[in-house]
Amino acid sequence: MVYDNKTANQTETVLQAENVNVYYGDFLAVKGIYLNIPKNKVTAFIGPSGCGKSTLLRCYNRLNDLIPIFRLSGLVTYRNQNLYGKDIDPVQVRRKIGMVFQRPNPFPKSIYDNIAFGAKINGYKGNMDELVEKSLRGAALWDEVKDKLKQSGLALSGGQQQRLCIARTIALQPEVVLMDEPCSALDPISTLKVEELIHELKENYTIVIVTHNMQQASRVADYTGFFNVTEVEGGNRQGYLAEYAPTEQIFQNPQEEATQQYVSGRFG
Repeated sequence: MVYDNKTANQTETVLQAENVNVYYGDFLAVKGIYLNIPKNKVTAFIGPSGCGKSTLLRCYNRLNDLIPIFRLSGLVTYRNQNLYGKDIDPVQVRRKIGMVFQRPNPFPKSIYDNIAFGAKINGYKGNMDELVEKSLRGAALWDEVKDKLKQSGLALSGGQQQRLCIARTIALQPEVVLMDEPCSALDPISTLKVEELIHELKENYTIVIVTHNMQQASRVADYTGFFNVTEVEGGNRQGYLAEYAPTEQIFQNPQEEATQQYVSGRFG
């Protein structure tokens, strides 16, 4: 069970960080993270630039491994399994913990093949037509594209491309979907559609979203973690988790002065 930092609320834990420190070379970039991510909830990470939000997000599906100087200490678990254990295959991790990036990045393929490609290379044996339709429906995109599945995914609008990327992610049937500022490149109408989709997706998935938009966090998240930075030797910035609680508390009754200043727009 998970107990957040400041309340007695509890629910099933899917992801857990225990005393996680992230290094780039010898530099300690993110320090001392303790954080539990609850099942079938939306958890938002907010905070100023350089505070470690996206870095921590990428720890959950081992994407930071692609950075040669990255190093992690502490424990990151998925359903109590150490994600950085010697016997863990990062590719398998990414099938269970999917990622939607800041800018839509459809493959230069048809809408249909954008969904089918990942499933094929991962050995999907079921009915592909059904999977494509189910995934596009899950991303609230089916009705808009069902008559043009052979057209390039790159021909869609920005908001549709992002929902296509979400459909591509859920086609692999993950349990967790990570979203790194998924609306930052979208117009307000497309942003609203993605936010509505996030609300629907949490019925079947655990969502973790990084956002610089505090209004977005307040609209979509059940829990919010506020990350902050401190200046360290050499003028570098070190990120840390300042406060983690139900979103309503973070925005209406934060326990830390820095959180209050950030959510009220006094810095960041």
